Parts: sequence; C-alpha cells; structure tokens
Amino acid sequence: MPDAQVIPLRPEDRDRKAPEPAEPGWEDAVAEVLAFARRRLLGDYQVDEFGFDEELTDEVFLRLLRPFYDKWFRVEAIGLEHVPGDRGALVVANHSGTLPWDALMTTVALHDHHPASRHLRMLGADLVFQLPVLGALARKAGHTLACNPDAERLLTGGELVGVWPEGFKGIGKPFKDRYKLQRFGRGGFISAALRTGAPIVPCAIVGAEEIYPKLADIKPLARLLGVPYFPVTPLFPHFGLLGAVPLPSKWYIEFGEPIETASYPEGAADDPMLVFSLSDQVRENIQHTLYRLLSQRTNVFLG
Repeated sequence: MPDAQVIPLRPEDRDRKAPEPAEPGWEDAVAEVLAFARRRLLGDYQVDEFGFDEELTDEVFLRLLRPFYDKWFRVEAIGLEHVPGDRGALVVANHSGTLPWDALMTTVALHDHHPASRHLRMLGADLVFQLPVLGALARKAGHTLACNPDAERLLTGGELVGVWPEGFKGIGKPFKDRYKLQRFGRGGFISAALRTGAPIVPCAIVGAEEIYPKLADIKPLARLLGVPYFPVTPLFPHFGLLGAVPLPSKWYIEFGEPIETASYPEGAADDPMLVFSLSDQVRENIQHTLYRLLSQRTNVFLG
C-alpha cells in the first residue's frame, strides 16, 4: 500500500485556529425537551422517600425561578462558603414578604451558586401541604412538614435543610415591623440539629420585606378562606392579579458562619435551657446581620 502523501503546511495556514465547536442549536434544545417529556410519560425517573423529584426540580422549578433571581430581584448571595458541601446542615433564615419568595430565592442561591450545587430541603407549615396542587408540588421539590422526625432523617442523610422559624408571624407581619424578627417558636429545629450533630447556618435575607408592603389584614376574609391572613398592599387587591406581581427590590442573602453542635453531649436536645439559648443565639446572629446589611444599603430598589 503506498505511503500517504505528506503535504507541508503553508505559512498562511500556521496561524489559523481550529474552528470553535458549534453551540447547541434549537434542534438540540427541542430534542432535550422531548427526551424529558418522554421520560416523564414513561415514568423513567426517580423520587426519594419524601417524594423529591430532582430532575423535575432542576429542569422545571429552578428554570422558572431563575429569571426572578437573576433579573427581577438581582439577588447577591454572600458567605456561601459557610454552607457545608458534603454533609447535613440546617439553614435558619428570617421570613418575610407576605408570600414565601425568600424561601424560593434561597433555594436558587444554594443550587446555582454554591460550589456543590446543593438542593435545599425546606420544612414547611402544615397548610402548605394541605393545599391542592401546591402541596404536591412542594413534595416534588423536596420539601416536607416542619416536624423533628422528618428534619432528623434529612439531616442524618446528609441533606441541606432549610427552616424559617418565624413562620406565618414573620411572613405576614405588617410593613411597619419590617426586619424585626418575630419569636422563633419552641426551638424544635435546634433539637433536630443537636440530635444529629448537624451545624446550624444562620441566614439573613434583605429585600423580601419590600416586595409586597403589607398595610392591613382583612381578618374576616382570611378566616373565610382558611388562611392565616389576607393582606392589603399598595397594589393588592385593588389591581387584581397585577397587584400580585412582586416589586423589584434589590436582594441580599447572607449565610453566616456555622454554629457547630456535634460537640454537645448526648441528651443535649432534651435540655430546654440549652435549646432556648442556642435558638436565641441564632436569632440574634440573624438580627445583627440584617441591621448591618440594611445600614450598607443605599436604595431599596438599586441596592
């Protein structure tokens, strides 16, 4: 067989770069969507014992939330290095904003900007899981009831668990009380951390208080609908669905240094004074961080 002919490079060819690989076109995007739809129709996906559907969360829920995080609220996440990447931890945050956008934006911050792309498994109020559609979607997104057994199972399994101890008292407080932390309940989240030895990561969120400034509460209507409150804001309910669009405030989410719990002796979770002391420590940490972030902010909508 004759030797292959070697053609020397011409001088003008030596500096010529190899062509860049083509970026995925719309055909690839359509193919991915069709493949995703096919897997869903055939049941070719997995959920864990809590109902968490990781593929649905990544491909649908987070994609829908990302524009709000990046473009609408222009969230800046600070201190992500304080959130463990390879073990269970409890993220404890302030709660505000009339609707739980703060919890959703924290989820995006930890998945998209943490080096380990962590999923936040939130502990939600009973009402969330009693609502049609919303309860099922919350389960699919990996969230569960705010109870110690579920929290401990998730933490023991190495999951990142999110809790908002102010509950409806925080998210539904009037605008005049913005950034003033409400009572943290009975400290059940502290007990879960102590029993599993998981670190507690305080998280302070600035910006959510201004998205729906709550001016009043129509209590009779809230009781009729079976919800904790029926808010009146500058735009809702006067402008209907348009009034439900959140105002584009500038957000900051800061994760503080973790509070380790592994060194506490066995049975520490049953000591009410210790639980109260740790709960108060976390609350004070978040409150001071909020004040610091607010003192650095020059404009609600520009940062």
